[in-house]
Amino acid sequence: MNDTTSQPTLPDRLSVNPRSPHHVAAIFEHDIGIKVNGKERFDVEEYCISESWVKVPSSKALDRRGQPLLMTIKGTVEAFYR
Repeated sequence: MNDTTSQPTLPDRLSVNPRSPHHVAAIFEHDIGIKVNGKERFDVEEYCISESWVKVPSSKALDRRGQPLLMTIKGTVEAFYR
């Protein structure tokens, strides 16, 4: 069902934000999953596999540009295609 040959390889670091230098638009054409410490997370904004962290938005806090503040969660990070 999933054709893995047409999917680009997942990078070590990836961001959802298009203004980030770690944003790769071709990756987001496919459905991506992120596991942190064995649990799948659906609110990940950015991840780095080699440094073992993900960034998720905090509940209500915003920065001065209106973007949500990001909290860093450390642990084992796995990225995969669904």
